[in-house]
Amino acid sequence: MTASRQFPSIRSLILGVAACAVAACAREASRPAQAFTDDWGRAIALDSTPRRIVSLSPASTEIVFALGLGERLVGRTTWCDYPAAARAVPDVGNGIGPNVEVVAATHPDLVLLYASEANRQALARFEELRIPVAVLHLDRALDVRRAAQAIASLAGRPSAGDSLVAAFDSTLAAVRQAVALAERRPLRVYVDVEATPPITVGSGSYLTEILAEAGARNVFMDIRAPSGTVSLEAIVQRHPDVVLVLSSDTTRAQDLASRPGWSAVRAVREGRVIVVDGSLYGRPAPRMPLAVRDLAQRLARVAPPPRAAGREDGP
Repeated sequence: MTASRQFPSIRSLILGVAACAVAACAREASRPAQAFTDDWGRAIALDSTPRRIVSLSPASTEIVFALGLGERLVGRTTWCDYPAAARAVPDVGNGIGPNVEVVAATHPDLVLLYASEANRQALARFEELRIPVAVLHLDRALDVRRAAQAIASLAGRPSAGDSLVAAFDSTLAAVRQAVALAERRPLRVYVDVEATPPITVGSGSYLTEILAEAGARNVFMDIRAPSGTVSLEAIVQRHPDVVLVLSSDTTRAQDLASRPGWSAVRAVREGRVIVVDGSLYGRPAPRMPLAVRDLAQRLARVAPPPRAAGREDGP
């Protein structure tokens, strides 16, 4: 059986995730917006159901569309590129340190703001203008569930949030089961974020969650933060089976061996480098099961022979 046949058709299931939420919206009359405490502990009580929403995070934009609420979006960031319909929404610029006046010009009745400390000043300005803001952490898989239910509740469509979360969990469970049935030893992966100096992801990263769900292990799990700077020597010493590279252009293979010293990494030397779509892999969103399935299939194709007994792999 080929690697692709071991896994359910997650692309169709992902479409089903959105369909479940859209169907829930169609069945459910809009309710008054619910009171909500956001991820910075701010109590939010909207006077009416928001009809003009600005999303200042690619992840929250994906969630809004997956909930069937895309027609309410009147602003999104430059980086909100999924789904395709998001590109038709007016671009208001950056989501980190946003231009508050540009956002305000869209006359929003709700702004979804990413919980970055760099956005504290923007939040204060929105509050001065009396523009309702929901601050959301969107860093881990758990955040996808919470944000989906929060946005749906604020939009007066709580059932859509419940449907999206249920479909997300069932789809991820199907992929998890397929990974378990494959009975492949966990491959050790180095994630290439930046080259000079080398920056990788740690155990606090959403991408580390994707690796674990796909039956792999981040070789720098001992970095507790979402990311950190490492040395080339440390990468070599940890003997990754595979190097994973996030890119906005997956049509061109990364020639890591051309970097000075990187041919010392056996996975690079032997061509076990996987280039993945940064949009799919880099943001916590309802498409997470699709990323897990894609990675599990690709790891199965590049898996190296079993290591010699007694080889030291590091942390």
